[in-house]
Formats: sequence, structure tokens, C-alpha cells
Amino acid sequence: MKKKEASQFSTRLRLPSVQPRLLSPSPFSDSETIILSSTMQRAGSLVSLIGLLLFFALIFFVPAATAQTDDERISQLRQEIERLEQQAEQYRQNIAKEHANAESLNKEISILQNQINSLKTQINITIKKINSTGIEIQNTTDEIYTTQGRIEYQKSAIGELLLELYRQDRESLLVAMMKNANISDFLNRVQQATSVSESLLSLVNDLRSTKNAYENHKSNLENKKRELENLNRQQSSQKLALGGTQKEKDGLLKVTKGQEAEYQRLLEEVERKQSLFFTEMKEIETKIIQGGLYILRVEAHNLPKKGTDLFKWPEEDYRITQGYGCTRYARCNSRRGPYGGAPHNGIDMASGYGSPVKAIGDGEVVANGKNDGWGNWVAIKHPPYDLVSVYGHLSAFEFVRVGSQVKAGDIIGYEGSTGFSTGSHVHLSIYKEFFTYINEKNGQLYFNYNNTVNPNDYL
Repeated sequence: MKKKEASQFSTRLRLPSVQPRLLSPSPFSDSETIILSSTMQRAGSLVSLIGLLLFFALIFFVPAATAQTDDERISQLRQEIERLEQQAEQYRQNIAKEHANAESLNKEISILQNQINSLKTQINITIKKINSTGIEIQNTTDEIYTTQGRIEYQKSAIGELLLELYRQDRESLLVAMMKNANISDFLNRVQQATSVSESLLSLVNDLRSTKNAYENHKSNLENKKRELENLNRQQSSQKLALGGTQKEKDGLLKVTKGQEAEYQRLLEEVERKQSLFFTEMKEIETKIIQGGLYILRVEAHNLPKKGTDLFKWPEEDYRITQGYGCTRYARCNSRRGPYGGAPHNGIDMASGYGSPVKAIGDGEVVANGKNDGWGNWVAIKHPPYDLVSVYGHLSAFEFVRVGSQVKAGDIIGYEGSTGFSTGSHVHLSIYKEFFTYINEKNGQLYFNYNNTVNPNDYL
């Protein structure tokens, strides 16, 4: 990778935390406003203070040049994001097309290279989203400070008006009429007092609206900050995926030395080890069931009908690399099959090494571990039916302690190639009966292979 390109991928925007000044609560209640309004109708002329209201209209005029420039920049970034997303979609189509071809070294290298190109494009997209979100955060921060100033000035103006009204209110209307020899002057004074009263009530309403806007700006700022944090985490996982996929491609070329025959031999060796593993696993499971030697056992109940939309897919921008049941790769009823003649008990999918793997539904982490067959794995029990989802071959976990609660979409790990695996992918199984046990030969924590349902029935 070129230095300039590498530095571009490492871009990460960090903004200082914003701590707006806390405002004191409104100095009066709704009932007090009504009383003050009645008082103002008896007040004298406050024409000089009306100018203060005009002052507000001028002092809070914000030139549109900066805001317009930011809007144009955000619009430009969104256009670039759209263009890059179209490019990423083309890479995904290339991957799907290659996957449909016969198993070969060239096919696998082509898939990995398209994954690398796709990840680079996705990193560029994330960088531009980070930049756009950063601009929006700064704009929102400016709006908060401007709104704070507007609130302070409005409160100050209201205070000045109330003080003057208090002074004027001590003079009765009868005395005021006697001071004005001309009845016309007196009526003008009453009219002016009424006008000021209406202006003050309007300013009170404006203050309420401004305070509501202030709260909305604060809420928007917090949302944007969370969005920025998520984008930064996404960028980190994408960079991990890029490095892992590049490493996988380099490792494959190193092991096979670019020779198709060596690649096929490698596949056969993995399949042979898989077959031995799952054959032995079935024999051990029979003994565990007969002796009731479970560490954990979960049984689902009252299963919903097929086609019920219970769960979400664990990855984004994925491709299915192997379906459920008697697939071509599984070679059912053949002891030489990779699963000892058994059907494939889940779905395999790939989005790229290091891609986030998410919980398919709300639930509780009931088990996790690492063994020779499944590599790093996590099991989650989902109420109300107590189906258990299992995610295998993960490169790493993400804060998934046994007993912890997760929500649908929470990241529980990252795609990898641990255990018996011919390439980076995630294995997803959904169990109607799930149990764990210790393999006495190696002391590793295992779980059963049978008693799964087709994930497609509930995704």
C-alpha cells in the first residue's frame, strides 16, 4: 500500500468534548406571567425599551456564509459517499460471481483481492462519514453557544421590562390621567403600555421556544457524538478486516506457492481433519447424552412456525458460502464428508476477516469458548422460545461474558478463520436443544452438533 493511501486510511477525527454552560431556570411561572400581563396593562409608556427588542433581532443575526459553506461541504461528502458505495457494491458483485465458479486457487485469490478492494473502499466511505459528522458536531456546538447567548439576553430584557413595569405600576391610572392635560396624550400612553405588554408576552414565549431549541440542540449533539464513536469503531474493525484479509491472501500464496495442486491438497487435508473431528464428536455426544454428563443444557419450547421473523442476520454485506443441510460440500451419508456424513448444521457466511459479528436477537450469553473444531465460539439463548444461536470461527470476542445480556445488533465478536476453516467466515447455527460438555481428551469445552433448525426459517 502506498504511504499516502495508508495515511488516508488511518484518519481518525477526535473532537474536544463540549460542555455548555448550565442555565438557571426561568425566573417566573405561567401563573406569574398572567399576573404580570395584567399589571402591564396598567403601566405607563415604555417606548424606550421597545428598542431593546429590536436589538435582539440584530444581535442574533448570524451571517449565512459559514453555514452555507459547511452545508456545501456536507453535500459534497455525501455525493462522494454515494459514489464509493456504488463502487463497493461492484466489488461485492464480483465476489459473488467468483464464488459461483468452481473451487480453485485462482478463484480464492480473486475473492480475497476483491474483498481487499471492497474494504479499502469501505474505509474511505467511513472516513468521509467521520468528516461529515465532525462538521455537523461543530455546527451543532455553535448553535448551542448561540442559543445560550440568546437565552441570557432574553432573560436580561425581560428583567429590565419587569423592573420598569414595577416602577410604573406604583402610579395609578387616575394620577396618570391628571398629569396629562390632553386626553389624547393619556390614551396614547395607555395604548403604548398595551403594546409593550404584548411585546413582553411575546418575548416570554420566545424564551420558552429558545430553551426548547437549546434542549434539542443538546440532544442532537449527544446523538452525533455517539454516531462518531460508532464510526470510529467501525473504521477500526474495517482496518482489522483489511489487514486480516491481506494476511490470509499472502498466507495462501505462501503455503501453495501459487500452485493449484498444492491448494487442492490443502483443501483435502482440512476436509480430512474435519471429518475425523465430527465423527469423533458424534461418538462423544452419544456417551454424554446416555450419561447425562452435561455442563449446560437448554431446550427450546413452543417453537414458532417456520417463516416467523425472529432474528436479524449477524453480518452486513455478507455472502453465503454454504447453506444449511445436505450441501454439495457436506456430502451427506459419506464418512469421507467433512462432517462425517452428517448435513451441515448451520449457515456459513463471509463479509471479510475482522468484520463485526452481531447478535441475531436479544438474549443471554450462556456459553463461550475455544476448541479445535469451531475455534472461538459464542452461544446466546433467546427468549421467549429459548432457541440458542451459536457463532463459530470468530477471530476475537467482544465483551461477551457468560451471563451478560445482549441486544439484537450488539457486536459479539469478529469474523475469522479459527478452528477447522478453509477461509474467513462465520458459522451460524440455531439450536432447539443445546448442551455443552468437556472433551476428556483435550479438556476443551464442546457443544453438540445435532438438534439444530434451519436458520433461514427464522431470519
